[in-house]
Amino acid sequence: MVEDFSARLFEGVRATPPAEWLAVVFGLLYVVFIIRRQRIGWVFGGISSAILVVLAAQARLPMNALLQASYVIAAVYGWWTWSRASKSAPIAFWTLRGHALSLLACVLASLLLAQWLARDGASAFPFVDSMVACAGLVATWMVARVYIENWLYWIAVDAVSIYLYFSQGLIVASLLYVLFLLIATVGFFNWLAKYRRQTGAA
Repeated sequence: MVEDFSARLFEGVRATPPAEWLAVVFGLLYVVFIIRRQRIGWVFGGISSAILVVLAAQARLPMNALLQASYVIAAVYGWWTWSRASKSAPIAFWTLRGHALSLLACVLASLLLAQWLARDGASAFPFVDSMVACAGLVATWMVARVYIENWLYWIAVDAVSIYLYFSQGLIVASLLYVLFLLIATVGFFNWLAKYRRQTGAA
C-alpha cells in the first residue's frame, strides 16, 4: 500500500503541468506575504486562484472552481482594503455570533447545493466541495478584515482540500495544501503573538 501511494505520488508530481506548478509557487508567495501583512500577497493570490479555477473545473470540483474564482475577486477587495490607511488596522477576534451564523449559513447552503450537484453529477464530492467553498469564502473575508480566526478556518479548509485534490489526481496541488496547512498554523500563532503585543501596548 505504501509503495502504491509512493508510486502514485511520484507519477503525479512527474506529470504535473507547468500551470499547476505556477499556481503552487504563487499560492505560497500569497500566504507568506499575507502572514507578514504585505498587500502584494493579494496579487500572487489572485493569479494562483485564477489558475486553480481551470484546474479545479477539470478535476470535477465545480464548487471549488467557483471558490477559486471568488478568491480572484477577493484578492482585488483585499488589495483595496489593505491600503496604506488600513495597513495598521489592528488584529481582532470575530464575535461568536458571527461564527455561528456564518457556519450555519454554510451548512444550509452546502446542503442545497449538494442536492443540485448530486443530480447534475458534476461534482465528485457534492456536499464537501460546497462546504469547503463556503468556508473558504468566509475565511477570505476574515483575512481582509484582519480577524485572527481566519487561520483556523484555513486549517480546516486546507485539511479537507488535501484529500479533495489528491483524490482527483491533482497531486502537486494537494501538496500545496499540505504546505498551506502548515503555514496557516504558523500564521495563526504569528498573528496571535502580534495581537498580544498589540493589546499589551494598548
